[in-house]
Amino acid sequence: MLFKSLNGISKKVNFETAVKKGLADDGGLYFPEHIRPLKKDFIENLENYSNIDIALTVLEQFIGDSINKIDLRKILSNTIDFDFPLVDLGKNIYSLELFHGPTLAFKDVGARFMANCLAYFNKNSSKLNTVLVATSGDTGAAVANGFYKVKGTNVIILYPKNKVSEIQERQLTTNGNNITALRVKGSFDDCQKIVKNAFLDKELNEKFNLTSANSINIARWLPQSLYYFYAVKNLKKDNLVFSIPSGNFGNICAGLIAMKLGLPIKHFIASTNLNDTIPRYFESQVLSPKPTIQTISNAMDVSIPSNFIRIQEMFENFQDLSSVMSSYSFNDKQTLEAVKKIYNNNNYILDPHGAVGYLGLKKHLESCSAQKTGVFLETAHPIKFANDIEKSIKVKIKFPERINGILSKKKKYYNIVSYNNFKTKIMSMDFY
Repeated sequence: MLFKSLNGISKKVNFETAVKKGLADDGGLYFPEHIRPLKKDFIENLENYSNIDIALTVLEQFIGDSINKIDLRKILSNTIDFDFPLVDLGKNIYSLELFHGPTLAFKDVGARFMANCLAYFNKNSSKLNTVLVATSGDTGAAVANGFYKVKGTNVIILYPKNKVSEIQERQLTTNGNNITALRVKGSFDDCQKIVKNAFLDKELNEKFNLTSANSINIARWLPQSLYYFYAVKNLKKDNLVFSIPSGNFGNICAGLIAMKLGLPIKHFIASTNLNDTIPRYFESQVLSPKPTIQTISNAMDVSIPSNFIRIQEMFENFQDLSSVMSSYSFNDKQTLEAVKKIYNNNNYILDPHGAVGYLGLKKHLESCSAQKTGVFLETAHPIKFANDIEKSIKVKIKFPERINGILSKKKKYYNIVSYNNFKTKIMSMDFY
């Protein structure tokens, strides 16, 4: 399997090179040269396979000979060691909980997989890598956890000032060791722009051997396709529709990959907050980003979703794309009303992102003539957004034991105001 740059200039590379480089030399995102559908017998009998066996079968064509099968199984076993439960909320609607990993967010799978892959690639090398990642909240925490003390790797996390929750910021800034946090004056899009500019900066690349742990990196993005296989395996239902809370669009892109691999999914809904670039695109067929708006579902505060170009690559034209995907936008008031409604009706607590996913699913199902089974992705534990959620439902959320320790730790970060400021700061740091 080779990966091409979606800018179409750089040469094709294997999985190892794509992971290490993050972005192609021409600034483009890597994408599989082709996607080979899995055997129908495998798809129809998912319940007979373990989660690790499913992961191995799904991912091995993309990894090729970059990692041998025995070591790939070990990597996957170190990555997928927690559950992905489905919660029945009645009326053919299910919540797929993806927050049972170490940092209570869906990004744990991709971050851990990438960290294990880089550790494998660097096991016989003395060369240090620098992982550069922009986060709107959960990505940075997952990457920090996944790469903490990984041999031969330093991590630099950029996050927007005053635009992540208190718990998210503590997860980003209390690690120490090989993890450095940079607090950026601006939005997630500003953080992401700095990361992309850094990859085009030859001086930085030569000194730090940069790679990215955002969903622009294939090792962060591709494993997210496994969520959909596990849901189909456990539900055993037809006419499945998935609603995905969408910011940078990596998760829904991975879902579409799963569909291209043969998973029987009827439709996808990209559910967004007020940052509605893609919902407006589905109305006008024109991509016209607006300034980023801060919301309570902060991981989706993205106006320029990097992964949407990958989604477009999978379809011949807009008509083909719109036949399997829709997109809707919701504001904070609607989000909190959904949180309150689900708690009152089901005694179930949503986080703001899951609530947006639920709203998108409900809106789509109302337009369907035939009965569908709907799944929305609950992407983070509600404790991360306790202030807003507790005000809505008037109930105190129990604090998970696994992150109790961060409350007493001191936050450490460096303030960044521009790309030049960022470059000057990291050039002066002694990571080695």
